[in-house]
Amino acid sequence: MDIQLNLVPTADRKPIPTQLAFGQNFTDHMFRQKYTAEVGWHAAEIGPYEPITLDPAALVFHYAQEIFEGTKAYRTPDGHVNLFRPWENAKRFNFSAERMSMATVDVEDHVLAIAKLVETDQAWVPSADGSSLYIRPTMIATEAGIGVKASHSYLHFIITCPVGNYYPQGMSAVPVFISDEYRRAVKGGTGAAKTGGNYAASLYVSEQVKQKGYVQVLWLDAVTGRYIEEVGTMNIMFVYEGKKVVTPALTGSILAGITRDSLLRLAPDLGYEVAEELLEVEQVLADIQSGKITEAFGCGTAVVVSPVGKFGYKGQDYTVGDGQVGPVASHLYKALTDIQYGRVPDPYGWIHTI
Repeated sequence: MDIQLNLVPTADRKPIPTQLAFGQNFTDHMFRQKYTAEVGWHAAEIGPYEPITLDPAALVFHYAQEIFEGTKAYRTPDGHVNLFRPWENAKRFNFSAERMSMATVDVEDHVLAIAKLVETDQAWVPSADGSSLYIRPTMIATEAGIGVKASHSYLHFIITCPVGNYYPQGMSAVPVFISDEYRRAVKGGTGAAKTGGNYAASLYVSEQVKQKGYVQVLWLDAVTGRYIEEVGTMNIMFVYEGKKVVTPALTGSILAGITRDSLLRLAPDLGYEVAEELLEVEQVLADIQSGKITEAFGCGTAVVVSPVGKFGYKGQDYTVGDGQVGPVASHLYKALTDIQYGRVPDPYGWIHTI
């Protein structure tokens, strides 16, 4: 892929913020390329970060044909910049595209575009402890027309933003509400694709439970309402007796998280058993009450590991362990972030250094 460069003059570039709120400050440049059925992908460019102009009848606005990804670039102790498993994100981007009847991208071209964009704005990759450059690849349907169909034209773009340490005051456990009425996704639907509609479906309950003092929502399956699926925008994991890490099996309505997969591969090398199983909510809560489950945590790109202190379900709270951050969550968090930030060697081939 030939990427044209249309760079912002040095004198016109934005000052890099010192306070890094998640998803609020964007770098000077963005990548974009266009697709038409007749030409395929073309006009690849890294240019100024700027608004996108679309026809009001663009299909993305009316039939929600859009997908996105999330990955990060990390500043290493020696000043280099690491990408973490970018090819896996690119493959999942294409999985989502296929599920949404959209054009796929060349995986190598997609990774090249990310690497070139990060290289262009590498001054924005922060070096403070726990900080990183968040990377958001996106694809939207751009064909104009009212009528339910797959678009014949698309825009693929990538934007980046520096983000601070998710745990500036140290890792903490959060309260999570288990939704027994509303569902996020259904088997056979789009739950395994990273598309905005899945997240829009979660907003109603998410906003309600914040008023009750909960930070996230744990979603159950939409067919029976018995089995645990995801927590917020993350995968969920449970620790049994401090030795075994168990996560819901991928059934078609759960996103195949890159962090999830990484932890499942890393944990056995740290001395833990791992399993992917159907987890019935009533049994999980009973195991929390009996002390069999000693920890629970969400996992995803933005946060890496997010410990759960308690679950609220049908008017009752269930405290996990002592309600604090557990040793397994802390161990996995440190081990994975040490690889991402280049503090230890990467034995898995996950790191791509720019």
